[in-house]
Amino acid sequence: MTEYFAVIEAGGTKFNCAIIDKHRDIAASIRIPTTTPEQTLSACVDFFNEQKQAGLSFSRMGIAAFGPLDLKPDSPTFGYITATPKPHWSNTPLSQVLSEALNCKVTLDTDVNAAALAEYRWGAAQDCEVVVYVTIGTGIGSGIVINGKPIHGLIHAEAGHMIIGEIDGIKGVCPFHGSCVSGLASGYAMSQIWQQPAETLPDDHRAWQIQAQVLGTFCHNLLLNYSPHKIVLGGGVMHKPGLLEDVRKYTESSLNQYLTLPHGVQFGDLICQPGLGDKSGLYGALALLQQ
Repeated sequence: MTEYFAVIEAGGTKFNCAIIDKHRDIAASIRIPTTTPEQTLSACVDFFNEQKQAGLSFSRMGIAAFGPLDLKPDSPTFGYITATPKPHWSNTPLSQVLSEALNCKVTLDTDVNAAALAEYRWGAAQDCEVVVYVTIGTGIGSGIVINGKPIHGLIHAEAGHMIIGEIDGIKGVCPFHGSCVSGLASGYAMSQIWQQPAETLPDDHRAWQIQAQVLGTFCHNLLLNYSPHKIVLGGGVMHKPGLLEDVRKYTESSLNQYLTLPHGVQFGDLICQPGLGDKSGLYGALALLQQ
């Protein structure tokens, strides 16, 4: 008899919900817009209850969520989304609401930690000792996996809010940190800075060189801080043709030959696209359950 799991990739724009088995075969799925917690979580509960009624029962759920999250088991707000730039979502008891409504055990981690774990297990960073996964979408988050385990520490990594500073006179718009990576290069930040959605900007728009420079500086810092074998750049903004190549060039230029890479390793090997495409987060929610 097939064992099924409930999984959610909870993003700032949409919640991807699915019933999946241990082989990553998806039996049912839905995309739910991220509006208010009440509306979004209610729609998630309805979807999973419908699957139970259809015979796709489960007792465990993995959630790969935007954050910040409280991941300390002894904390009174364990399983909560804490202070987030996403309107209406600060102090949301994400894990508790779904666990109680669906009578299942929930395993929760950041969407980027989960995606990093999925890329380590099945994707572009298979068996790499140190992996950094970055999503450049509505916001920017980074997950770090070392020896197959996501890093938490005091809280969890929030490198997406690393301060970059003004780039070429462009100021960031993060409500917490101004010109951090997220405040300069997230999809939301780009729409605010350039007064139009990133996907509508022409190929020769100045925004894309600024974007590559911000992300190249970010990769410079990630390489020097974590010494990863792979930096995997995912998220909708990275679908822009040529952006990945420009990020690699800016990273190499910024490092100014300081790093001596191992023989045969190029920046094109270090900084790459997800091997799992747009399913890194969803598969990551499953990977959390299989640790």
